[in-house]
Amino acid sequence: MSSLQAEQIITRLKHLPALPTVVAELLASFGNDEVDIGLLAEQISHDQALTARLLRVANSSFYGLQSRISTINEAVVVLGFRAVRSMVLAVGVSGVFRADHCPGFDPQAYIRHCVGVGLVARALAQMTGRNPELAFTGGILHDIGELVLATCFPEQYAKALAYRTQHDCSLIEAERDIIGLDHGMVGGLLADTWRFPASLRSAVAEHHSPSAATAGSLADLTHLADCIAHALGLAKTDSEMVMPVDPTAWQRLGLDSEKIAPILPQVMKEMDETCLAFSA
Repeated sequence: MSSLQAEQIITRLKHLPALPTVVAELLASFGNDEVDIGLLAEQISHDQALTARLLRVANSSFYGLQSRISTINEAVVVLGFRAVRSMVLAVGVSGVFRADHCPGFDPQAYIRHCVGVGLVARALAQMTGRNPELAFTGGILHDIGELVLATCFPEQYAKALAYRTQHDCSLIEAERDIIGLDHGMVGGLLADTWRFPASLRSAVAEHHSPSAATAGSLADLTHLADCIAHALGLAKTDSEMVMPVDPTAWQRLGLDSEKIAPILPQVMKEMDETCLAFSA
């Protein structure tokens, strides 16, 4: 047993590299009607690595644009500020973590799964009249607690990953049995530390327990997208398991298998190029 306490997690989170300034400011921009979009676009442009990744995403099949975008200002004009903000958060937050020293953790499978959840969540949001860009961001970041554990506590997390394989159980079960916390709880601690807006926090912290979340939160959408992505095997790993769907989330969203079926071919079509765009 290698149990971790919430206090240990919070202490380690405080010693992570700081978020890029523009990422922190974009997180703070939720609910701020007076945000200077032009200034934020200029700040994004000053981060060359972030800009390069954003332009890869903007020019991928994910957005299906007829002509290429070459600057962040163009991206804001063509795609809108909310879409660009979502892209910055999706690539900027995850970029803080380096999980390559945790045996058993597969960064590429992690990216594939999160991109898959993001794509499904975006499509479900469009069907249910919700913000598709925010849903995509929630999908990309929903498992960020895994990155925290693999980066900050690699030895303990490696034991949980090995336990999952040995006992053929879900990752959530392995995390709770071995370290006493699951990645949703850890993601919630990160969301609090970095002051995520409530919508994104619910996607990160409550996607495995949507019935405990507030009705209308992003947890329902992210949970269902997570279940669908696992059912489709988008991570392409032997350890992938089908998740049970929380009936509360299903009922709140008012969806059924007939409504969902048409979105799946498009998700599969967009997977590879979107994964490439979001890879470091």
